[in-house]
Amino acid sequence: GRKRRSASDPTRVTTSRGAVPPLPSPPSGLGPSPAPRSQPREARPGRAGPGRRHPQGEVAVSWRPSTEFAGNLYKGEGILPASPHKVWECIKPVAGGLRTKWDQNVKDFEVIEAITDTVSICRTTTPSACMRIISPREFVDVVVMKQYEDGTMLSAATNVEHPLCPPQPNFVRGFNYPCGCFCIPVPGEPDRTELLTFFQTDLGGYLPQTVVDSFFPSSISGFYSNLTKAVKALKA
Repeated sequence: GRKRRSASDPTRVTTSRGAVPPLPSPPSGLGPSPAPRSQPREARPGRAGPGRRHPQGEVAVSWRPSTEFAGNLYKGEGILPASPHKVWECIKPVAGGLRTKWDQNVKDFEVIEAITDTVSICRTTTPSACMRIISPREFVDVVVMKQYEDGTMLSAATNVEHPLCPPQPNFVRGFNYPCGCFCIPVPGEPDRTELLTFFQTDLGGYLPQTVVDSFFPSSISGFYSNLTKAVKALKA
């Protein structure tokens, strides 16, 4: 099983790129307990510094050791050429949504149980990746959606077990630890959106660490590139 222990401060960590903000807490009782930290593996592509606004089309990816499991917390930052509403249309975690049409890392998405209008249990499946070194995965998460007063829209998730969704054959069960996407309005520019993303995913199975470490930065860059194409197509 996955051994876990409490971390000293799982809410806020400062790196050379600035502070990684705390993620929204999942509903009480549905989130995982903290897991052991990995040894630090510092490597951060891109040149973005704290507070810098990223030019449209550029994405900055950074990471640090997770306080939730023996892996990394990845952060992506970029500006998209569309309003927050249009970006949200492309990424919102709902049945029949657009995510499966543009995100090459999402094969299928289904709502297992709708708890409220903004909280649901969802199952996501992913195709094989890295020349099939990474086989198809499945993830079961509690997903929360929220809109803030300033117009920011949030989708946050963390892994959960659900009786209606036991592990399926032909898939390796992976685990998302607290993660999310923030669609943030750009002041004075209604047709641009700052997208701030956090990913901390245990892919499960037995994968070489070099494969995992190379997969996520390129995957996040691809996420922004494909989403940019999707919002442009939505505008047409």
